[in-house]
Amino acid sequence: MYENFTMTAKTFYGFEDLLAKELLALGAQKIEKQNRLVRFVGDKGFMYKANLSLRTALKILKPLHTSQIESEQDLYDLCHDFPWENYLDVDSSFAIDSVVNGEVFRHSKYAALKAKDGMVDRFRSKYNRRPDVDVENPTLRINLHIQHTTCTLSLDSSGASLHHRGYRTATNMAPINEVLAAGLVQLSDWKANTDFLDPMCGSGTLLIEAAMLACRIPANINRRFFAFEKWLDFEAELFEKIKQSQLQKVINPTVKIIGFDKAPSAVTKAVLNIRNANLTEFITVEQKNFFNTHKESQGPLHLLSNPPYGERLDGDIKALYKSIGNTLKQGYAQTHAWLISANTEALKNIGLRPSRKIKLFNGKLESYLMYYPLYEGTKRIHKLNS
Repeated sequence: MYENFTMTAKTFYGFEDLLAKELLALGAQKIEKQNRLVRFVGDKGFMYKANLSLRTALKILKPLHTSQIESEQDLYDLCHDFPWENYLDVDSSFAIDSVVNGEVFRHSKYAALKAKDGMVDRFRSKYNRRPDVDVENPTLRINLHIQHTTCTLSLDSSGASLHHRGYRTATNMAPINEVLAAGLVQLSDWKANTDFLDPMCGSGTLLIEAAMLACRIPANINRRFFAFEKWLDFEAELFEKIKQSQLQKVINPTVKIIGFDKAPSAVTKAVLNIRNANLTEFITVEQKNFFNTHKESQGPLHLLSNPPYGERLDGDIKALYKSIGNTLKQGYAQTHAWLISANTEALKNIGLRPSRKIKLFNGKLESYLMYYPLYEGTKRIHKLNS
């Protein structure tokens, strides 16, 4: 049996409930939601499984030590006295990522520098040698978090953010983050029991995340590397066993997942990314102008899209959004239509009244996920019978 310990999963604003639900389904214990993060308890194997499977997590941290500091010297002493040799040998490398908020430290890079000084001086005093700093590809990535006078040292088990799934090698301008895309699919309450359409699919991220959810494919199965694979206590056999266990849950979906884009280059990129994700048989991408289409399937359709916000678009953004609304009203009856946008003025031109409005952030842009349910036989908004 492996010993349980507390972990922290970081996520986006507004995704805390989704992540907590994912963790519960995965088997986490003592789940506690906070702002942009969820704390939970599990063992080493669960840490591997969380990194591999969670769709809405950005990082999984393993806290090592928390204490109070009131000065630069306190931070130096803390990092000098901590037994880093239990986690890192002298011939290895490390990097420190820091987040600070308070009076003791105002600059995160300076805090990381003081922590580094304490670490390397400990190694010098014990071994007369020290590990190197490698910000790109370290053996051990350390997370330093200082909130006022509370300092927490954690190990970053993920490494690069978990939105780096490993399948997206081709992107368009301003591609949507993969974790954001996965969260949007879940927030839109798609249960993989109706056909799914992204009519402005770009490089295909929403389509891929929807298909992975429908197929129950672990979110990061295509990722090449997790930081924990370099840890001194990494167990490759255990990780492989967990990976195979998760893959045994994969199913073939019974619904269609379809993407349109009017740009040939976007279609080419989407097809490549879908192939990289090994989802070609489950997703269809067509070169089509959404404004010249209508719903072809019988029964309810689930539509989710990330239209341009206007920052990089030439022409009249309000006219674009008016066309989106007209196309939905004229050709997409009996559709659950969800759109995310940071352009609140443009959204007013949709010409439909949303029944839900969810505040999110796309990068640093305050955005809204809007739900427009379209009723069969009328252009008025109505609750769908799904």
